Amino acid sequence: MAFQPIVDITSGEVFAREALVRGPAGEGAGHVLSAITHTNRYAFDQQCRVKALELAARLSLPASTEKLSINFMPNAVYEPRACIRLTLSTAERVGFPPERIIFEFTESERIDTDHLLSILSTYRSIGFMTAIDDFGAGHSGLNLLARFQPDIVKLDMDLIRDIDREPAKRTVVRHTLAMLADFGITPVCEGVETVGELAALRDLGVELVQGYLLAKPAFEAFGTPVLPMP
Repeated sequence: MAFQPIVDITSGEVFAREALVRGPAGEGAGHVLSAITHTNRYAFDQQCRVKALELAARLSLPASTEKLSINFMPNAVYEPRACIRLTLSTAERVGFPPERIIFEFTESERIDTDHLLSILSTYRSIGFMTAIDDFGAGHSGLNLLARFQPDIVKLDMDLIRDIDREPAKRTVVRHTLAMLADFGITPVCEGVETVGELAALRDLGVELVQGYLLAKPAFEAFGTPVLPMP
């Protein structure tokens, strides 16, 4: 696993650490995910959860106030309560409070909406936080948001790229942020790579940001984010 921080740019504090799958020698996610099939998807999803929790605990995350964000594969979950047992037992074993665990999924994966809603509702009832990743780039989008409001929505990096130079993107993001505020959902803007993009997001009132400008993913470690001053 590698970890990349989600940073509160109003305080400079780390809000959460996202666990990103890597190969044993640091190979990228694409290299690892290319080996996933319908026969090993469930085992892979379960092992990623366990590895993320164990490594985060080894790096002393439970002793802080930071959250841990874990990506999961909805198509690997055949029954929500049965499939969450190993995660819960691992969290208990390493001393990680469930309420500080975020489960995020990407809306770019084609999934049965009713099945996904069952998973998200179950996770919320247990005490986990939930997040939609890559919002604005997937298949379900607003239809899903109308049926279930997660704790966090991460705006897709394509919406953030060059937002300081493209007025149309600023308009889309501004209205998306207003909609999320109406729902009581916390926005995260990911993929921030330039000072100009960060400045534009500050102007829009964004608080939580993730991207190479602040910190790249650190392999089996927690990097220290560097926040450019306004």
